[in-house]
Amino acid sequence: MAIVENTESVTRQSQIQTQSILGQEVHELWFTRCPVPTATGIAADLGWFSDEFGPDDIALKSLQDVPRSNLSGHHFEHGLDALFREGGNVPALWTRARGQQTRLIGLTWIEERQAILVRAESDLETVADLKGRRLAIPSRDRGTVDFWRAMALHGFTGALSTSGLTLADTSLVDVVSSWGDQGGGALPQQWDPELHALTAGEVDAVYVKGAVGVEAGERAGTRVLLDLDVFPDPRVRVNNGTPRPITVHQRLLDERPDLVARFLSVLLRAADWAAAHPSDVTAILQGETGAGQAGVAGAYRSDFHLHLHPDLSNERLGLLEQQKDFLLRHGFIESDVVIEAWADQAPLQEARRLVAAGSRL
Repeated sequence: MAIVENTESVTRQSQIQTQSILGQEVHELWFTRCPVPTATGIAADLGWFSDEFGPDDIALKSLQDVPRSNLSGHHFEHGLDALFREGGNVPALWTRARGQQTRLIGLTWIEERQAILVRAESDLETVADLKGRRLAIPSRDRGTVDFWRAMALHGFTGALSTSGLTLADTSLVDVVSSWGDQGGGALPQQWDPELHALTAGEVDAVYVKGAVGVEAGERAGTRVLLDLDVFPDPRVRVNNGTPRPITVHQRLLDERPDLVARFLSVLLRAADWAAAHPSDVTAILQGETGAGQAGVAGAYRSDFHLHLHPDLSNERLGLLEQQKDFLLRHGFIESDVVIEAWADQAPLQEARRLVAAGSRL
């Protein structure tokens, strides 16, 4: 299924222009993250970026803290040279495929509730029963890439594969939403268009994920047909947030690799802290996700707080390759991305050295 996207250049100008880093003292860096568990979000909440960079008179600013009309597009397009992004892989791969010179400097894998929901009174009992049924596929004109659509298609693909089915065995129903760009911020009612179509009898099943997805499904009175977390094979759950990339602009990496390594070292220390403070992490996640305690507990279970550390292992790179192939096959990205070439292992290696030495550059 080819998805027609807005072809506006990813380098379009925003109200704040991208500034050159070369030959200048750096006094400002930016970071952005999605409303999910991230070491970036935890470090920001703890104030550790200020602790790390403040003594050098470098301000770390979050895209989530500025008016969306100014900088929100950079969360998806990565048009700022001095931006660190920890977020969904669909925009990151889309941006790279369109020629933006980003580099992959880390990947995380957080088990985040992914589920197929049906009406409480539905006659559907197993995934095999989805054959010939209507699946809700969101359609959202963002002016960038429709990652909502990509998530639903891949979520259903993974679910159907557990019963030997494919998307071709079902009927895909577009559910149109006019919601605009949210700049990575939390949307407490983000699954409502699909769930409304479900409760209205227009579709038979909806894919949701995360804490807000859990809450939205319960609010709509739905029933879980399949919880993808029950399958030990992670390939069933590959999607926008699994694995989740950390990216940086090539220019910043080339000109100030020390700052990139230091940023990653803060993430590693934040992940260490999270592993030892599960209840505190849950509290932080309520603010990060925009969900309540029940939603967070329902979406992030077991020992998820132990796995916020970024790495670039062959396993995670292979899982990202699977996601890239899916996006290319379904027309979400325009050209291939060579994952191994996109990844740069050096910054994370240096960050680990810094953490082990207990020092800064």
